Amino acid sequence: MKTAEEIFTALEEMFGAKRETLDKWGVTAIVSAGYLRNVVQFLKDTADVELDMLVDIAGIDYLTYPNHEGPRFAVSYSFKSIANPGLRFRLKVLVSEDSLKVPTLCGLYANANWYEREVYDQFGIVFEGHPDLRRLLNHVEFVGHPLRKDYPAQKRQWLSTNDYLLPALEKRLEDLGYRVVQRSKEVGTNDNEFLEGSIKE
Repeated sequence: MKTAEEIFTALEEMFGAKRETLDKWGVTAIVSAGYLRNVVQFLKDTADVELDMLVDIAGIDYLTYPNHEGPRFAVSYSFKSIANPGLRFRLKVLVSEDSLKVPTLCGLYANANWYEREVYDQFGIVFEGHPDLRRLLNHVEFVGHPLRKDYPAQKRQWLSTNDYLLPALEKRLEDLGYRVVQRSKEVGTNDNEFLEGSIKE
Protein backbone atom coordinates (compact mmCIF):
# COMPACT_ATOMS: atom_id res chain seq x y z
CA MET A 1 0.00 0.00 0.00
CA LYS A 2 1.39 3.39 -1.01
CA THR A 3 2.00 6.05 1.61
CA ALA A 4 0.55 9.55 1.29
CA GLU A 5 3.97 10.80 0.18
CA GLU A 6 4.18 8.13 -2.55
CA ILE A 7 0.68 9.00 -3.73
CA PHE A 8 1.60 12.66 -3.96
CA THR A 9 4.73 11.82 -5.98
CA ALA A 10 2.63 9.73 -8.40
CA LEU A 11 0.09 12.55 -8.83
CA GLU A 12 2.87 15.05 -9.40
CA GLU A 13 4.42 12.89 -12.13
CA MET A 14 1.17 11.84 -13.83
CA PHE A 15 -1.06 14.92 -13.48
CA GLY A 16 1.23 17.83 -12.56
CA ALA A 17 -0.18 18.07 -9.03
CA LYS A 18 1.28 20.68 -6.68
CA ARG A 19 1.82 20.31 -2.95
CA GLU A 20 -0.42 22.38 -0.67
CA THR A 21 2.15 24.23 1.42
CA LEU A 22 -0.39 25.27 4.08
CA ASP A 23 -1.21 21.65 4.95
CA LYS A 24 0.92 20.76 7.99
CA TRP A 25 0.17 17.04 7.50
CA GLY A 26 1.49 17.01 3.93
CA VAL A 27 -1.40 15.04 2.46
CA THR A 28 -3.03 17.66 0.20
CA ALA A 29 -2.41 17.87 -3.53
CA ILE A 30 -3.64 20.76 -5.68
CA VAL A 31 -4.89 19.57 -9.08
CA SER A 32 -6.51 21.38 -11.99
CA ALA A 33 -10.24 20.97 -12.59
CA GLY A 34 -9.47 19.41 -15.98
CA TYR A 35 -7.62 16.51 -14.34
CA LEU A 36 -9.91 16.08 -11.32
CA ARG A 37 -11.90 13.06 -12.53
CA ASN A 38 -8.78 11.28 -13.80
CA VAL A 39 -6.98 11.88 -10.51
CA VAL A 40 -9.94 10.63 -8.47
CA GLN A 41 -10.28 7.56 -10.70
CA PHE A 42 -6.59 6.85 -10.07
CA LEU A 43 -6.97 7.25 -6.28
CA LYS A 44 -10.03 5.02 -6.20
CA ASP A 45 -9.08 2.19 -8.56
CA THR A 46 -5.31 1.82 -8.36
CA ALA A 47 -4.59 -1.42 -6.47
CA ASP A 48 -1.90 -0.13 -4.11
CA VAL A 49 -3.70 3.16 -3.40
CA GLU A 50 -7.41 2.27 -2.91
CA LEU A 51 -8.64 5.56 -1.49
CA ASP A 52 -12.11 4.16 -1.98
CA MET A 53 -14.08 6.31 0.47
CA LEU A 54 -15.02 9.91 -0.26
CA VAL A 55 -15.30 11.42 3.22
CA ASP A 56 -16.28 15.00 2.39
CA ILE A 57 -16.38 17.80 -0.17
CA ALA A 58 -16.02 21.33 1.17
CA GLY A 59 -16.03 24.78 -0.35
CA ILE A 60 -13.45 27.39 0.64
CA ASP A 61 -13.59 31.17 0.20
CA TYR A 62 -10.19 32.83 0.61
CA LEU A 63 -11.57 36.37 0.33
CA THR A 64 -10.31 37.55 3.76
CA TYR A 65 -7.48 35.02 4.13
CA PRO A 66 -4.22 36.81 5.08
CA ASN A 67 -1.62 37.02 2.29
CA HIS A 68 -3.62 34.75 -0.03
CA GLU A 69 -2.63 34.87 -3.68
CA GLY A 70 -4.46 33.11 -6.46
CA PRO A 71 -8.10 32.21 -7.13
CA ARG A 72 -10.65 33.25 -4.54
CA PHE A 73 -12.40 29.87 -4.20
CA ALA A 74 -11.38 26.24 -3.82
CA VAL A 75 -13.10 22.88 -3.48
CA SER A 76 -11.49 20.40 -1.10
CA TYR A 77 -12.02 16.62 -1.39
CA SER A 78 -11.16 14.29 1.51
CA PHE A 79 -10.55 10.57 0.93
CA LYS A 80 -9.60 7.58 3.03
CA SER A 81 -8.94 3.90 2.49
CA ILE A 82 -11.33 1.28 3.85
CA ALA A 83 -8.63 -1.40 3.70
CA ASN A 84 -6.07 0.87 5.39
CA PRO A 85 -8.03 3.28 7.63
CA GLY A 86 -4.90 5.20 8.59
CA LEU A 87 -4.39 6.33 5.00
CA ARG A 88 -6.01 9.67 4.27
CA PHE A 89 -5.50 12.08 1.40
CA ARG A 90 -6.95 15.38 0.26
CA LEU A 91 -7.32 16.99 -3.15
CA LYS A 92 -7.92 20.66 -3.73
CA VAL A 93 -9.15 22.35 -6.91
CA LEU A 94 -8.70 26.14 -7.15
CA VAL A 95 -11.69 27.94 -8.66
CA SER A 96 -11.68 31.53 -9.97
CA GLU A 97 -14.63 33.88 -9.72
CA ASP A 98 -14.71 34.10 -13.51
CA SER A 99 -15.40 30.39 -13.95
CA LEU A 100 -17.11 28.82 -10.96
CA LYS A 101 -17.14 25.33 -12.49
CA VAL A 102 -15.76 21.96 -11.41
CA PRO A 103 -16.59 18.51 -12.85
CA THR A 104 -18.95 16.36 -10.80
CA LEU A 105 -17.78 13.20 -9.06
CA CYS A 106 -21.29 11.70 -8.92
CA GLY A 107 -20.38 8.94 -11.37
CA LEU A 108 -17.48 7.85 -9.16
CA TYR A 109 -18.96 8.24 -5.67
CA ALA A 110 -22.70 8.21 -4.97
CA ASN A 111 -22.32 10.39 -1.86
CA ALA A 112 -20.76 13.17 -3.97
CA ASN A 113 -24.32 14.05 -5.00
CA TRP A 114 -25.34 15.73 -1.74
CA TYR A 115 -21.85 17.05 -0.92
CA GLU A 116 -21.74 18.87 -4.25
CA ARG A 117 -25.26 20.23 -3.84
CA GLU A 118 -24.27 21.65 -0.45
CA VAL A 119 -21.19 23.40 -1.87
CA TYR A 120 -23.27 24.71 -4.79
CA ASP A 121 -25.91 26.02 -2.40
CA GLN A 122 -23.52 27.68 0.05
CA PHE A 123 -20.78 28.94 -2.31
CA GLY A 124 -22.32 29.04 -5.81
CA ILE A 125 -19.75 26.67 -7.34
CA VAL A 126 -21.29 24.69 -10.22
CA PHE A 127 -20.51 20.97 -10.57
CA GLU A 128 -20.78 20.26 -14.28
CA GLY A 129 -22.57 17.02 -15.13
CA HIS A 130 -24.35 16.75 -11.76
CA PRO A 131 -27.70 14.98 -12.28
CA ASP A 132 -29.75 17.24 -9.98
CA LEU A 133 -27.83 20.38 -9.03
CA ARG A 134 -30.22 22.45 -6.93
CA ARG A 135 -30.22 23.96 -3.46
CA LEU A 136 -30.01 21.52 -0.57
CA LEU A 137 -29.94 23.59 2.63
CA ASN A 138 -31.49 26.89 1.58
CA HIS A 139 -34.95 27.64 0.23
CA VAL A 140 -35.52 27.52 -3.51
CA GLU A 141 -36.08 31.31 -3.57
CA PHE A 142 -33.01 32.13 -1.50
CA VAL A 143 -30.78 34.69 -3.21
CA GLY A 144 -27.01 34.48 -2.76
CA HIS A 145 -24.65 32.02 -1.13
CA PRO A 146 -24.40 32.42 2.65
CA LEU A 147 -20.93 30.92 3.22
CA ARG A 148 -19.23 33.40 0.92
CA LYS A 149 -17.21 35.86 3.00
CA ASP A 150 -18.93 38.86 1.42
CA TYR A 151 -22.47 37.65 2.10
CA PRO A 152 -24.09 40.15 4.53
CA ALA A 153 -24.72 38.25 7.77
CA GLN A 154 -27.69 40.46 8.74
CA LYS A 155 -29.46 40.13 5.41
CA ARG A 156 -33.11 39.08 5.67
CA GLN A 157 -35.07 37.53 2.79
CA TRP A 158 -38.80 37.17 2.35
CA LEU A 159 -39.74 33.78 0.92
CA SER A 160 -43.12 33.84 -0.76
CA THR A 161 -43.79 30.12 -1.10
CA ASN A 162 -43.23 26.72 0.43
CA ASP A 163 -40.81 24.28 -1.15
CA TYR A 164 -43.37 21.83 -2.54
CA LEU A 165 -41.86 18.47 -1.67
CA LEU A 166 -44.89 16.29 -1.00
CA PRO A 167 -45.80 15.48 -4.62
CA ALA A 168 -42.22 14.44 -5.37
CA LEU A 169 -42.09 12.30 -2.22
CA GLU A 170 -45.41 10.59 -2.98
CA LYS A 171 -44.27 9.88 -6.55
CA ARG A 172 -41.09 8.22 -5.28
CA LEU A 173 -43.10 6.06 -2.88
CA GLU A 174 -45.49 5.01 -5.66
CA ASP A 175 -42.52 4.18 -7.92
CA LEU A 176 -41.28 1.84 -5.17
CA GLY A 177 -44.63 0.04 -5.12
CA TYR A 178 -46.27 1.77 -2.17
CA ARG A 179 -49.84 3.01 -2.41
CA VAL A 180 -50.65 6.38 -0.87
CA VAL A 181 -53.94 5.81 0.98
CA GLN A 182 -54.34 9.33 2.34
CA ARG A 183 -52.76 12.40 0.86
CA SER A 184 -51.40 15.13 3.09
CA LYS A 185 -52.88 18.57 2.59
CA GLU A 186 -50.61 20.77 0.51
CA VAL A 187 -50.85 24.34 1.76
CA GLY A 188 -51.03 26.77 -1.13
CA THR A 189 -49.54 30.25 -1.20
CA ASN A 190 -53.03 31.84 -1.18
CA ASP A 191 -54.35 29.81 1.76
CA ASN A 192 -54.89 31.52 5.10
CA GLU A 193 -52.94 28.71 6.77
CA PHE A 194 -49.92 29.56 4.66
CA LEU A 195 -50.13 33.25 5.53
CA GLU A 196 -50.73 32.67 9.24
CA GLY A 197 -48.31 29.78 9.73
CA SER A 198 -49.06 26.10 10.22
CA ILE A 199 -49.21 26.06 14.05
CA LYS A 200 -52.75 26.38 15.34
CA GLU A 201 -53.79 26.90 18.94
